[in-house]
Amino acid sequence: MSTSVAVIGGGYGGTTVAKELDSIADVVLVEPREDFVHHVAALRGLVDPEWTDRLFYPYSGLLERGRVLRDRAVSVDQDGVTLASGGRLTPDYVVLATGSAYPFPAKIDFRDSASAKAKIRATREELAGAGKVLLLGAGPVGLELAGEVKAAWPEKAVTIVDPAKEILPGFPADFRAEIRRQLDELGVELLLGTTLTEAPISEPGQAKTFTSSLSSGGEVTADLWFQCYGGAPHTAYLDGSLASARQPSGQVSVEADLRLPGQPRVFAIGDITALPEGKLAKVAGDHAEVVVANIRALIEGGELRTHTPGGPMISLPLGPSGGATYAEEVGILDAATTSEIKGSHMMVSRYEELFGLA
Repeated sequence: MSTSVAVIGGGYGGTTVAKELDSIADVVLVEPREDFVHHVAALRGLVDPEWTDRLFYPYSGLLERGRVLRDRAVSVDQDGVTLASGGRLTPDYVVLATGSAYPFPAKIDFRDSASAKAKIRATREELAGAGKVLLLGAGPVGLELAGEVKAAWPEKAVTIVDPAKEILPGFPADFRAEIRRQLDELGVELLLGTTLTEAPISEPGQAKTFTSSLSSGGEVTADLWFQCYGGAPHTAYLDGSLASARQPSGQVSVEADLRLPGQPRVFAIGDITALPEGKLAKVAGDHAEVVVANIRALIEGGELRTHTPGGPMISLPLGPSGGATYAEEVGILDAATTSEIKGSHMMVSRYEELFGLA
């Protein structure tokens, strides 16, 4: 009798696990979205109409033997998975890969692709008409969005506000200096160590001119703003003895083999894990590889693998041809290399292959 595996969540990690185990197990991928959303390219999809449709990949091409269930896990306990539709799965192994929420446009919160595309197009129209754009948050999302806006509309004024004194803490000073140099060159205004004293009068992505005072003194005027901070892991569904692995942050404790503590049949990967490493598509992919190897070892007999969290790592495009990359093993890579490894193509070919579209 074949081993059954339920993968909860069809993002970067979950799709990789499902695809890799498809040939050796009965795989069910539980995912409420109509299509896979390539969030790595979401900010490009906002500014460039040619990219909007390229963010969505049908799940139909992912698995040959297994099935993709368009449903949502409302409860996962040590014995199985309860679905929003009322169904119940009792697989041999469960892989939790539900990822995290993040404000639009970095992540897209619609389950049907037509609504998602309509929201992107409507927001792009609002953005196109805005002369002054304000981004709240100088993390990777805010910086990358500034670069995308400037690449598409060099004449727009873009201001980033963040209470932190420095961009990208945790990365080397010379990497941060290179990003700042490019932002200066693009004409992006960085206001650090300050916050707005009152919330903008408009919704994020809605064109409506406003002026806000800054806590450090002075004021900022913008025609449109976006929130570029505030990710939160999706783990509220954890139930029974699995709930004790959930930390106050919402992240989940895992052992070195990526199983939940004391749970021989339940793994967790990607953004929901409480591991001290970046919440990146690449990290979710690394986790997926370990989990695939471990479930294979549990089925066929063999040694379990462990995952060692990597050091700081980032590939940060500032538009298709700008940005910089840092990883401990290679150091700092320039704008041309960053464009080559990510910025010009946003890694679409890898996912076209995964979903059988290549």
